[in-house]
Amino acid sequence: MFGISPLGWVHTLGSLPAIPLAIYMLARHGRIVPRSVPGALYFVSMLIGATTVFLVAREPVSYGIGAATLLLLLAGYGIGHVPQFGRAGTYFETIFLTLTVFLLMVPSVSETLRRVPDGHPLVTDPKSPLLLGALAGLFAMLVVGLTAQIIHLRKQGWRAAG
Repeated sequence: MFGISPLGWVHTLGSLPAIPLAIYMLARHGRIVPRSVPGALYFVSMLIGATTVFLVAREPVSYGIGAATLLLLLAGYGIGHVPQFGRAGTYFETIFLTLTVFLLMVPSVSETLRRVPDGHPLVTDPKSPLLLGALAGLFAMLVVGLTAQIIHLRKQGWRAAG
């Protein structure tokens, strides 16, 4: 179904929970909250998706997205444990983890448009206006979302020490 291999289904179903978890945390907290139950589940789901992409990827850009996602995910979850960053760590954490959401959504939207409906996908050309418009929309949401998150953190008093 949809031309997905069994390992591809592990990749897809393993990373799929990250989408509603991200939506929930962004709506509720305005950011991904790593030290929470949804945050832990997001980490596991993203880790599954980012590591298995290396086994299922067909295009070279997928390896770059997977590597960037892993680096940002580990940095986002690890930076809170480095006391030298102080409160600035919260800003970095927010930025890094929001970028993981963006890197999750780019291939999710792209692959969905290129596979659905089964047998007659909405997009067959990577330069399709529909695909390019969807990706541009995701980028716009990233810019607006990150800006809003930074403003919100500043209003909440998460000013960098120093």
